[in-house]
Amino acid sequence: MATDFHIGELAGRTGRTVDTIRWYEKQGLIPGVARDAGGRRVYTENHVAWLDLIDRLRRTGMSIAQLRQYTALTRQGKAALKEQRALLAAHGVRVRETIADWTEALALIDAKVDFYGEWMKKGKRPAVMPHHRAKAPRKEAKKAPKRRA
Repeated sequence: MATDFHIGELAGRTGRTVDTIRWYEKQGLIPGVARDAGGRRVYTENHVAWLDLIDRLRRTGMSIAQLRQYTALTRQGKAALKEQRALLAAHGVRVRETIADWTEALALIDAKVDFYGEWMKKGKRPAVMPHHRAKAPRKEAKKAPKRRA
């Protein structure tokens, strides 16, 4: 298996279109793309992994501007490791907050589905409203009770 390949193969291996890959490159989001003697772009396994990372970061809400910043930092290599880590750590915090918000919203959706199911089964509107049924995750950990001496 060849270690280098062209844009068509990269598109096929990553599920992205050639146009999308070219757009990412124009945005400065794909580092280290070489060209062969004929001027065609040459990609490696690292580019496959990089496009997977871009996809995951985009699906978790990272903006194109933030991706540009992250890509620029990776081009600096070891000198910018702290900044790369900080950028991804901050994004991780935002992702965790979003997951918590979505988990809370999902709890209400599930409670509403149960509410309708009970209503259809019993033929009358349940007394307990969905907002009271939803078991939202705790926002803060419970503090241990203070001991008295």
